[in-house]
Amino acid sequence: MQERLQKILSARGICSRRKAEEYIQAGLVKVNGEVAMLGQKADPEKDVIKVDGTVLKARQEMLYFVMNKPVGVETLDAVPATLHGAVFHVGRLDKDTEGLLLLTNDGSLAYRLTHPKFDHEKEYEVTTVRSITDGQLHKLERGVTIDGSKTKPAKVRRLGASSFTIALTEGRNRQIRRMCQKVGCPVKFLKRVRIMTLTDPKLKPGQVRQLTKKECDNLLYAVGLQS
Repeated sequence: MQERLQKILSARGICSRRKAEEYIQAGLVKVNGEVAMLGQKADPEKDVIKVDGTVLKARQEMLYFVMNKPVGVETLDAVPATLHGAVFHVGRLDKDTEGLLLLTNDGSLAYRLTHPKFDHEKEYEVTTVRSITDGQLHKLERGVTIDGSKTKPAKVRRLGASSFTIALTEGRNRQIRRMCQKVGCPVKFLKRVRIMTLTDPKLKPGQVRQLTKKECDNLLYAVGLQS
């Protein structure tokens, strides 16, 4: 079946669709020996597609795992030894933060989830050291200034007197902790509970499991890598 070259390259984990367009425009992609044009389609089962002189191979086996990183463990150290070299962590959580961490070898998915231009949500549960006011929550929702620039608007939902959820579309270093400090209500406990469509409230700290096909499909669809 014929598909746009950008989609073929992305589906095989070569690069993002935007980067594929750059490769094509730079003349680095060939189909059956001919330099490809932007917008061109091909059949990866029949056509010989080369990227910078290398024949495009079948998409490698894509691996998708989710783990609940425990408090007190660095992100890199949290990845199980059995998965070292097979997957990488998408983004990171600071040592004092618990929560969902996606482990995969899918570079295109990682790019979509981590680049702020795509506005893909990660949601966190926050407990503060003291009661937080509605006014402080509104400030977090609208955005606060950190290092000279304002954070993007966030979705905030109160859970209790000193707890709430916040969904961000960017990931600055220790962003939520710094935002809460900025409005005068420091964080006591922080946990990531959602990565776009991916949730698992039953996953215990330190546990890791492979994503189901439905979870993979939903996540890839949500970030625009699957129709």
